Amino acid sequence: MRYNPNIHNRRSIRLKNYDYSQPGLYFITICVRNSKHLFGKIQNGRMILNEYGEIATQCWLKIPQHFPNTILHEFVIMPNHVHGIIQIYNVHVGANNYLPLQPRPKLKHGTSQTIGSIIRGFKNGVTKQLNQFECFGTIWQRNYFEHIIRNSQSYQYIANYIVNNPTTWETDQFNLLKDTKLLQN
Repeated sequence: MRYNPNIHNRRSIRLKNYDYSQPGLYFITICVRNSKHLFGKIQNGRMILNEYGEIATQCWLKIPQHFPNTILHEFVIMPNHVHGIIQIYNVHVGANNYLPLQPRPKLKHGTSQTIGSIIRGFKNGVTKQLNQFECFGTIWQRNYFEHIIRNSQSYQYIANYIVNNPTTWETDQFNLLKDTKLLQN
């Protein structure tokens, strides 16, 4: 069934009236559909990527090639989700910063510069490449989680969380296998 705004009342999880193309740091979490462990496994507190995890990593690292106004910070590919910090920076630099802002230019193929378009591009890239190996169909959970990083203390906390995420996998909210391990003991 196609989306019909009269009967589908999906509530946005984004900040109302926030411009997600403006410069800043964004903490992103993208989940695999049905929490399937698609990208590898955690072993001794380290993420061991399989071939699909390697593809997801390559696609993540290519984001700045497709969106030249971005810088990638810490990220981790986990068995069933991805965490990362993406920085969008202002490509308009000059002495005339007192002039009204001009509309932001579109990038390749008419894509916008928003966090949403960056994540959509990443998801599409991974999906296309993985579907060349097997017929996965839809790989990702609909939507993604984001948090706008507003200060250095928040950045440091989130960066540490990302880097240490594999070491805390046993208690991670995305690790649905943790409950079955408890039942086995």
